[in-house]
Amino acid sequence: MSENYPLLSKLDSPADLRLLPADQLPALADELRRYIIEVVSARPGHLGASLGVVELAVALHYVFDTPNDRLVWDVGHQAYAHKILTGRREQFRTNRQYKGLSGFPRRSESPYDAFGTGHSSTSISAALGMSLAAAHQGQQRTCVAVIGDGALTGGMAFEGLNHGGSLKSNLLVILNDNNISIDPSVGGLKEYLLDITTSRTYNRLKDEAWDFLGRLDRIAPRTRAAVQKIDNAVKSALLKQSNMFESMGFRYFGPIDGHDVQHLTQVLSDLKQISGPKFLHVHTVKGKGYTPAELNQTAFHAPGLFDVGTGQRLSSAPSELQPPLYQDVFGETLVELARQDERVLGITPAMASGCSMTKLMEAMPHRAYDVGIAEQHAVTLSAGLAADGMVPFCNIYSTFMQRAFDQVIHDVALQQLHVVFCLDRGGLVGDDGPTHHGAFDLAYMRMIPNMVVAAPMDEVELRNMMYTALTTVNGPFCIRYPRGRGVTPDWRRPMEPIEIGRAQRLRSGDDVAILSIGIAAHAAIDAAKRLSDSGVEATVVDMRFVKPLDETLLTCIAQRFRRIVTVEDGCLVGGFGSAVLEWMADSGYSPRIVRLGIPDRFVEHGPQAQLYADCGYSAGDIYDAVVQMIDDK
Repeated sequence: MSENYPLLSKLDSPADLRLLPADQLPALADELRRYIIEVVSARPGHLGASLGVVELAVALHYVFDTPNDRLVWDVGHQAYAHKILTGRREQFRTNRQYKGLSGFPRRSESPYDAFGTGHSSTSISAALGMSLAAAHQGQQRTCVAVIGDGALTGGMAFEGLNHGGSLKSNLLVILNDNNISIDPSVGGLKEYLLDITTSRTYNRLKDEAWDFLGRLDRIAPRTRAAVQKIDNAVKSALLKQSNMFESMGFRYFGPIDGHDVQHLTQVLSDLKQISGPKFLHVHTVKGKGYTPAELNQTAFHAPGLFDVGTGQRLSSAPSELQPPLYQDVFGETLVELARQDERVLGITPAMASGCSMTKLMEAMPHRAYDVGIAEQHAVTLSAGLAADGMVPFCNIYSTFMQRAFDQVIHDVALQQLHVVFCLDRGGLVGDDGPTHHGAFDLAYMRMIPNMVVAAPMDEVELRNMMYTALTTVNGPFCIRYPRGRGVTPDWRRPMEPIEIGRAQRLRSGDDVAILSIGIAAHAAIDAAKRLSDSGVEATVVDMRFVKPLDETLLTCIAQRFRRIVTVEDGCLVGGFGSAVLEWMADSGYSPRIVRLGIPDRFVEHGPQAQLYADCGYSAGDIYDAVVQMIDDK
């Protein structure tokens, strides 16, 4: 490694970095960027965001005394340079690999990861809490939150700013402004930041004021505050609006070039000497330094395998004979439904391409809304639309829907509004790990009154459930489906309604009943085939609905079978298996029931098939569970 990366290969910690002369930092940034590209091209991860903050990561660790000074990376998509600089250079080759480094900051992984992240908009609140803790403990440290312009659209970020600006804690918020999260940023905040970035007169005055106020920091607070108010008033007049961040109590600096590492170190060194809450606006380019990533920022957010020389993505292109991604089935079906019914609208919180809402946006731009990283707003916006006669399909990743739990209860279910929740990435999602596994949705959705909760076993069922949600109910309806490809290449079939709460029998047998929900049906069928080869005949049922359960079928199962296995790609605590157990107990039945699913722990990252086996609900695990039940008699 030393030949290709002469500077980087010698850095085992930020302490080593701080020994470098400042004029070598640009060369180090170039090496760091090349190393990230080399590794991620062969071991897929989040590329564009980390390339955009290479210089910022170098400057932060060069100036601040990490890990004593706290550094919180919002979401964590952009933390690869940080990981490499903090003693994980060689380990980075295991990034997102099974039992390797996490793709996100993680406290248990390194003392330099001050706070675990994976969901957006948490950094300011966390860093503020650390700053207050330092004050209570009589410790001197700077706490830094690095947040992107996309994550800044989340309401929690503003809650943190609102509180932080009213305090005198030593908090530095750095806005990494690249005008994009995964898809291009949306909303009024984007336009506001663009105004700040492009106003030449404002920025010239800002630079002059910065120099002056830096000197003023050493004079009497009352004098300094008076001069700063005058400066704020003049700058606000030039922008024709007040500076939002200064209005909230932060001293605002920027915007500055986030790719000039030497200037960044100078600015951060100056800010380190200024007390109180500060806000630094840094302008960067997502994918900086790698042309394919700069030109196609959405695709290179997480590009999969790619050729470094050409930028060509090496993931196999889907053929007509290959099953589609579940997200694409959702997107194309939504377009069909929107054409059939003018009430249909699409809502997504900043995951338009990830959930394929882009298909509706392209076909009918006026029928789909990207609301930014704001899950709570997405749900209540949907409630408002439904209250006045529309039928919103609100698509949110399962793990992100957790952030809007109260809105689902208070704003939708309590009022029995016709909102269709489509939860993408339900179950174990693979390499993104515990922050992104959709383990809890079946459990937390089924506890809510008025809610229908369904999970399709394949693409055809997904289409039919979406059609059913539109045409046969007048209340909240939740459909959860997994990440990845389905199993049915010829999925484009006419949509048919499904009777609410009606299961379907997939296979008949007399020895044991295997009740599955969602894609777990496929493992159940595989296990049943293996059992048949061993002389054990199993009935396999695709329950389709967790709420309401098919009580007629469950009665037949309970009366016929002494052995029952439930299988789910969801948490065992409060999930589908628990629902079956509750019904059996309440109905006076007491068969032997074994529940298979995600255990009561957070599951690490890794290939989905490996994780299913680790959690004990692969086809082999189902087979073993049935054999053990029969052996136990």
